[in-house]
Amino acid sequence: MSPAEEERSTWYASRALRWPEQIANAAEKQATAGRLAAMVADGALIGVGSGSAAYLALWAIGQRAATNSLAIRVVTTSYETETAACTLGIPTLPLGSVQPDWGVDGADEVDPQGRLLKGRGGAMFMEKVLWATCRRMYLAIDPSKHVERLGQGFPVPIEVHRHAVELVGRELDGLGCHRWGLRLAGGKDGPAVTEWGNLVLDAWFDEIPLGLHAQLKALPGVIETGLFEGYSYEVI
Repeated sequence: MSPAEEERSTWYASRALRWPEQIANAAEKQATAGRLAAMVADGALIGVGSGSAAYLALWAIGQRAATNSLAIRVVTTSYETETAACTLGIPTLPLGSVQPDWGVDGADEVDPQGRLLKGRGGAMFMEKVLWATCRRMYLAIDPSKHVERLGQGFPVPIEVHRHAVELVGRELDGLGCHRWGLRLAGGKDGPAVTEWGNLVLDAWFDEIPLGLHAQLKALPGVIETGLFEGYSYEVI
């Protein structure tokens, strides 16, 4: 096993869930994770989003809690982070049932207005609930996430009910979307499936105007989008 493979093996959620295999800007994310872990106090209830930045933060938090005998609990937004929390011996509470003291999440893009584009992990609905219930949110990002406009490198993820794919697609054509399609799974034939059994449409826009999220949410069959507008957070 190479040194890189050995390091990644310490991040596996479980023996059955070897994720993540690769992490972009891993050193920067680990440094950020260490800063977040240093903030953990005994008795804290912490929200953990999806994606590699939040995932590494969870590992750092778990290690600090174990080393310092801190009694903490977490609320997670994905199967991966829930499984990792169990592996680390951290009790979990159901999302939406409590208000975490603070939470950590990542982003794919951040524009000058503070709007976020998220959702490569397909957990848009779960993450929106987390952001709405945490008393304080920390955004764990590296400098590459800052963009002049949203959509420069990523599409807008839209979580949709399986019976509404074509309906939503037709409506996207009238909202300035120039290309859309179902997100395909990496380990199976067919589309990717979210935590709640929905599908993900990836929609490409030349411009993402303020208010696009509300327009998309108004479409029948749209469960959630990866556009985060109007949320307060502190960048770590």
